[in-house]
Amino acid sequence: MDFTDKTVLVTGGTRGIGRAIALAFARKGARVAAVFRSDQASADKTLASLDGSGHIAIKADVSDPAQVEQAIDQMVAEFGRLDIVVNNAGIGDYHPITSTSYEDWQQAWRQTIDANLIGPANICFCAAKHMIDQGGGRIVNITSRGAFRGEPTKAAYGASKAGLNSLSQSLAVALGPHKIFVGAVAPGFVNTELTADRLNGPEGPEIKAQSPFNRVAEPEEVAHAVLFLASEGAEFSTGTIIDVNGASYLRS
Repeated sequence: MDFTDKTVLVTGGTRGIGRAIALAFARKGARVAAVFRSDQASADKTLASLDGSGHIAIKADVSDPAQVEQAIDQMVAEFGRLDIVVNNAGIGDYHPITSTSYEDWQQAWRQTIDANLIGPANICFCAAKHMIDQGGGRIVNITSRGAFRGEPTKAAYGASKAGLNSLSQSLAVALGPHKIFVGAVAPGFVNTELTADRLNGPEGPEIKAQSPFNRVAEPEEVAHAVLFLASEGAEFSTGTIIDVNGASYLRS
């Protein structure tokens, strides 16, 4: 998997899974544009840790259509082309139906769908325009085991990721004739700063025991699946959803 001279845009690319993806692409020779919402310190730290040179960080809220368009245009203006997009940014606020007010329930759904589904859809739209003009490209969307297993305390998250799976497969068909290949990676629990409290708390042993390996995924394992889908030779896997959950949830 050689990405020398390829250009990659990774949303949520300065923390957790997104940071591991950015690091992996840079290690394989790509130039990376890491999109972040607000944490400038994490962005600076990630840029400093990337192999190679010429990488950039772009501050943008993916739930804002105008900022999405500006981020894509900025990346293309800086790099000259857009070869690979990884939609990783997302939110997962808790809103259990039995204890959430109607007002908060509506807000949770609006915010989650905007960030996790409409935002990636807008990024795909803007990126596809450039990819069509240049003769092709790759899009990989980070979804979730929750799209299949269910998310009882954050239903909007599970629904948004199920929608992102469907979007990925729809675009694989629509963009295939333009040599744009689209896939998805669906992790289960991943060992990041966002899950640290739960993994280190009372429910940690139960979460880890969901997998026969008695652990959760590392961010680098998710990144490996992303790089495969973005690599030359994986074209006929377009439309694929790769599970990275350590057999904690199986489907056929």
